[in-house]
Amino acid sequence: MKQLANLQINKPPRTKFYTTVALLAAIVALSAYSIEANPLLLFQNGSQMSMILSQMLPPDWEFFSRATGPMLDTIRMALIGTTFGAILSVPILLLCARNVATSPWVYQPARIILNTLRTVPDLLLAAIFAAILGFNTMAGIVALSIFSIGIIAKLSFEAVENIDPGPLQAMTAAGANKIQWIVFGVAPQILPYFASYVLYTFEINVRAAAILGIVGAGGIGLLYTQSLQFFRYDQVLALILYTFVVVMIIDYISLKIRERLL
Repeated sequence: MKQLANLQINKPPRTKFYTTVALLAAIVALSAYSIEANPLLLFQNGSQMSMILSQMLPPDWEFFSRATGPMLDTIRMALIGTTFGAILSVPILLLCARNVATSPWVYQPARIILNTLRTVPDLLLAAIFAAILGFNTMAGIVALSIFSIGIIAKLSFEAVENIDPGPLQAMTAAGANKIQWIVFGVAPQILPYFASYVLYTFEINVRAAAILGIVGAGGIGLLYTQSLQFFRYDQVLALILYTFVVVMIIDYISLKIRERLL
């Protein structure tokens, strides 16, 4: 016991930790310097900020009634875009999963396509489809659908690759074909996670759809644009509060549903 008490516990070296922190700090500092990000501007333009904040208060509460219709359009855009994205993501996620599409000639190109979809920002997608389809909610729906595919397929195919292989091996030994293998072996294991990812994507899309109108994709974003153009910051604050309340309610409902699923 005395020998154990006299043993010295070697602490892990902190040199690596301090070196990593210093390196990250240097990278952040160099990045800020290269793009001329000066935090002092926040204090130098304090008078301008104070003026805008004073114009925001009090918010225009009567503007809520005008914003209800566009807010409902925003929620509908998010709902339809998420639904289409979820449906279209199913074949893509199956092609991306290595335990389903076992050939690298299949899953590697599928992953390249998926990464391409995930690379394009939702605002850019909305701007492109607004130019093609016109300034309406359809442009926002298409943009959100593509955006949803990237999120749902990415999260879901990773979950597919981590499912229990036991039932799949048993079905293969029993002579099940590929469709039966997917329907009765993969789907029951992945469905709760897939539904959770769809709900999570819907939460994101409600926030995204709220600003897609800035590029002409419809919804409450159009009111944001109009209020900013006319310097009606009291209306802007009312829209921000309205959006905040709606998003919080949707997040809460979605969280409770996802807790039951998982």
